[in-house]
Amino acid sequence: MGAAMSRHPLRNTGAAISPAWLVALFSVAALALLGALLLRHNGGTTGKPEGELVVFCAAGVKPPVEAAAKDYAREYGIPVQLQYGGSGTLLNNLRISQVGDIYIAADESYVRLAREQNLIAETMPLALQHPVIAVRKGNPKTVRSLDDLTRDGLLVALANPEAASIGKLTKAAMEKAGRWKPLEARVKVFKPTVNDVANDVKLGSVDAGIVWDATVKQYPELEAIASPELTPLVETVTVAVLQSSRRSPAALRFARFLAARDRGLTHFASMGYTPADGDAWAEAPEIVLYSGAMLRPGIEKTLKEFEQREGCRITTVYNGCGVLVAQMRAGERPDAYFSCDTTFMDSVADLYLSPETVVDNNLMILVQKGNPKGIRTTADLAKPGVRLGLPHHEKSAMGNIAWKMLREMGLYDALQPNLKVESPTGDFLVNQLRTGSLDAIIACRSNHTPMRDHLDAIPIDSPLASMAQPYAVGKGTRHRQMMGRLLESLTTSRARDRFTEVGFGWRYQPAPKP
Repeated sequence: MGAAMSRHPLRNTGAAISPAWLVALFSVAALALLGALLLRHNGGTTGKPEGELVVFCAAGVKPPVEAAAKDYAREYGIPVQLQYGGSGTLLNNLRISQVGDIYIAADESYVRLAREQNLIAETMPLALQHPVIAVRKGNPKTVRSLDDLTRDGLLVALANPEAASIGKLTKAAMEKAGRWKPLEARVKVFKPTVNDVANDVKLGSVDAGIVWDATVKQYPELEAIASPELTPLVETVTVAVLQSSRRSPAALRFARFLAARDRGLTHFASMGYTPADGDAWAEAPEIVLYSGAMLRPGIEKTLKEFEQREGCRITTVYNGCGVLVAQMRAGERPDAYFSCDTTFMDSVADLYLSPETVVDNNLMILVQKGNPKGIRTTADLAKPGVRLGLPHHEKSAMGNIAWKMLREMGLYDALQPNLKVESPTGDFLVNQLRTGSLDAIIACRSNHTPMRDHLDAIPIDSPLASMAQPYAVGKGTRHRQMMGRLLESLTTSRARDRFTEVGFGWRYQPAPKP
């Protein structure tokens, strides 16, 4: 009877163990383990090797993660301590204990929960997997579909929906199809991890179970039965750097190693997973960002912080976007481009992935403090004796927009006698205005904001006076994931404040994260 009860943890008849009791028992044990790790993590008497990383990993991806961790320790001399469990169990315990450096979840729902609870920072995809029915080699019970799992006499194991990704996904899919109750009634045992389900099938304790397709490939004694209801349910294994990490740059470097297509992902591929589109590995990556010159005041501090955390070096090329586009058309290929306006991004759209608008800006008339020339409108720029500076209409985004706007207003030709300077950057025009070489310029709101104690600004009443600044990742970059993380860094609340402090408007609308 004891053996029978141990195989029926969800039954509540007689002295059977209830599922709530099992979950509580498992959580207490896991918390005890994490408590011991916390002591070590904080320099307790058990000690911990200097630089050791603590990784909490979904049990189903143990083989490739373990292999990659050994590679990393061998290559860089940094030990990686791996702790395994169901994704849900690990997340619950991490939320309570607030320890560790890395969390690896078997599906995106737990990553979303971790993000909502502010437990994680950077994330990177590792591999794709989908659920299948696992049976012993040769399929002795002739299981062909989900319907067969409810057959009389068939013994089934599933992963606990409260503890493991595969269990949670299975329950959600079956509930949606109205088939969970019949399946639950036939389950002999609920297990804490996907590996436990696979082992029960392997040992013959049960006839079938639902596991990940990659899990079956790691067991020569098993074979997979595809199901139309399960195959479309593709999930992404994800590695995340924990906010609790006290050595975030080191944790992030190991995460990059694990997610690199020529390092950690080779183990995922060799062990039957579908690897994600990872970056090429570099211990200290060197990346190139092309940026419109107007954006420099808003992004410099964020770029420096990104370099320090990622352990990379960013070569940032600032210039008028007309100049930058010409360089790209001549063959230059930066890893990412932050454009002064969508028109210039559109002109090189074939070189980039989908751009995302981050901020906006407006053209304004800037004059010396006190406005000694009495300029009130764009028409006043044509007054005799007004020395005018304009952004270059071919070499800069604001020049291109200013040219179109002035043409629309019928003023472009009238202003030519007063035009003294054209420049691809607003900073140069501002300097000329401050030194008294010019009486008025057309530049951006972001050019005026840092100079508002020295220069006056006159708004321009035209819908053409506005522009938007998009960011895009280069299609040919070897560091696509890193460039995506750079966008995340450029769109944090801290980055937003830096943009708005120097005169930009905020436009970023993030796509929903998994």
